Amino acid sequence: MMVGLAIVSCQSPAQDNYKNTTSKLEDCRTIEHQMGKTEVCGQPQRIVVFGPWLLESLLALNVQPVGYAAHIEFFQEDYTDPAKQIPYLGDRITQQVANVGSAFSPSIEAILKVKPDLIIGTEYNDDVYDTLSQIAPTLMVKDAFDDPEQSLRTIAQAVDRGEQVEQLLTQTQQQITAARSAFAPLVANHPRVALLSASQLQNIEVENSSGACGSLVKELGFQLVFPPGMNNNDSDLSIPISLEILPQLNDTDLILLLGYNFSNSEELDSMDRFKDHQLSDIKQAWSENAIAQSLDASKAERVYFAQGYLCTSLPGAIGTKLYLEELKQQLLPSPAS
Repeated sequence: MMVGLAIVSCQSPAQDNYKNTTSKLEDCRTIEHQMGKTEVCGQPQRIVVFGPWLLESLLALNVQPVGYAAHIEFFQEDYTDPAKQIPYLGDRITQQVANVGSAFSPSIEAILKVKPDLIIGTEYNDDVYDTLSQIAPTLMVKDAFDDPEQSLRTIAQAVDRGEQVEQLLTQTQQQITAARSAFAPLVANHPRVALLSASQLQNIEVENSSGACGSLVKELGFQLVFPPGMNNNDSDLSIPISLEILPQLNDTDLILLLGYNFSNSEELDSMDRFKDHQLSDIKQAWSENAIAQSLDASKAERVYFAQGYLCTSLPGAIGTKLYLEELKQQLLPSPAS
């Protein structure tokens, strides 16, 4: 009840201002999304977005947010220095951004304070859709991991940047094509890849081609390898395995391990330190583990480590570019100087 009263008291001036402004506009459009249809008019200026997977699309369209809810609480206060506080995307943000809670449990009070004229969430926020819709036009976009292209198109329509979508998609495909050529010699000699992800060796998963991490590796020409008895099940993005299963991957040509580590991330004072933090523990654990070191790929020094956050949290245009750059840096030899 108190939240409802807060919405009414805080919302009325913003709602009246929104109606007064948009009533004079003729470029209103009805946008279909996960929860139905929402009318958005003009070009929204005060946008709140939930999760890095949606923030990525917004920034790729050259639109700035006023409020952001992260899926992992790296930072508790408002984002006064986004380049240091929002991983991989913060350097694209040109203004201070309000912290409106968690992507899975946004703060209604914090959202009210920024007086948004557009809110963009996902199906994870369906339970608060009615409440959010009382504050501003609200879209619940399909999970970007299911269909990043459709999510991009929906967001582009909402922010009146539809003409940029085809250019973004073309650029991304060109980057993938160029990377496929760059990886061709490696693929020819070592085509079979075991793609793993882990924060620690006791919790390893085998990635398949239905997720952003595995699908891009497959697009580069590699063949994903699984332990005997396990298939590339499209209904699962990844398959948990025990450390003792690793020797069953001995017929692979190389191993790519996507590492992540979000513990104590709030203590890191730069993105360079954050990135190093993602891989340092898992690299050390792999080097010290007898089972991991017994693998043929380890003996041949063909085990590589990359930042899993890039493909698990950023499946769109920006993340794809960063993921390709990371794979090139880790797997391909540096050009001779």
